Amino acid sequence: MEFRKTIESDIESIMKIIKQAQNYLREQGIDQWQNNYPNKWVIKKDIDNNNSYVLLKDNIIIGTVAVIFDGEKTYNTIYNGQWLSNGEYTTIHRLAVDSNYRGSGISSLILKNIEKMSLDRKIFSIKVDTHRGNMPMQYFLKNHGFKYCGIIYLEDGNERLAFEKSLALNE
Repeated sequence: MEFRKTIESDIESIMKIIKQAQNYLREQGIDQWQNNYPNKWVIKKDIDNNNSYVLLKDNIIIGTVAVIFDGEKTYNTIYNGQWLSNGEYTTIHRLAVDSNYRGSGISSLILKNIEKMSLDRKIFSIKVDTHRGNMPMQYFLKNHGFKYCGIIYLEDGNERLAFEKSLALNE
């Protein structure tokens, strides 16, 4: 498998995975990623900002994620809790896996790649947020060492549960 930066020609494959995720969330009664978000313009902006990555198996995209290393302004204020750390951190957004691979450890593999990229940059914290109703994502995060920290609000005012994972030095 190959984990690499996204290129523009990947957008259609990414959008197929995003649509699958949107349908899955809707079927689960989770009001996240509805109302045309994320759309191809969001993905294009991620690519332009060098934040978009894909995971390929046999040259086919099976996972996508936005990874940001320079902070997230909506994380500056957290309510009903606190972050584990105050230093530099990596942010994960828009993590999605092809529905044919759901439950097969692809998200864990993507996370391992993000952890390695973070440690290579001497960043020892990963922060992420998710919808209160997105129990599969909350389970994934807790299962992979993330701790619930509190509530953040997106720019549009929507509430999200905030999680953080501290990375130990792998020496």
